[in-house]
Amino acid sequence: MNRLALFDCDGTLVDSGATIHRALALTFAEAGLAVPEARQSRRVIGLSLTEAMAALLPGLGAADHHALAQSYKLQFTALRGAGEVEEPLFEGIIELLDTLEQDGWLLGVATGKSDRGLKHCLDLHGIHARFVSLQTGDRHPSKPHPSMALLAMAEAGASPETTFVVGDTSFDMAMAAAAGALPVGAGWGYHDADDLMRAGAAGVADAPGDVLALIAEHVHG
Repeated sequence: MNRLALFDCDGTLVDSGATIHRALALTFAEAGLAVPEARQSRRVIGLSLTEAMAALLPGLGAADHHALAQSYKLQFTALRGAGEVEEPLFEGIIELLDTLEQDGWLLGVATGKSDRGLKHCLDLHGIHARFVSLQTGDRHPSKPHPSMALLAMAEAGASPETTFVVGDTSFDMAMAAAAGALPVGAGWGYHDADDLMRAGAAGVADAPGDVLALIAEHVHG
């Protein structure tokens, strides 16, 4: 049975919070809605777009949430076309990926991003080909539903017992737990460590390099 290291993207691999909030602000302003604070937008990063809009604006209906999600996609695409999208890799991520691959782990991504957005992001950093499984919000229910993790394990030939999920949100931790995989909190991301632990994290790494110690402690074989 193969071993799989499954990563969230926004807030875990890349620091995209500022750009996400900017696109969200443009979307809300265009719709005549009060722009959420940055801390509010960080709370919903990790959800698929429609679910994120529903969490920010629970008083609106499903059609409005869907329309806002589509508008957000257009705003983000426009920012990318203008060269104004900032999604830098967190320091230490490349070294973590290198070490995991050297140790025989397969790599995957499970993200609320779209297929197109994820490809742009990974291609920008030259790491797209390193991942054997790429699961996005285009083809799955939103986290914390376990669908992304379950299909990633199937594609990688891994089992829940040989899979861990690294993510910075409570949605990632709950997804991993629902899939039977080991949830590892990315403490350098957008949710507090207490939130990650309450959602089921086996532990929270302060930095990417600390993930290895948690894996050594919890995963065998």
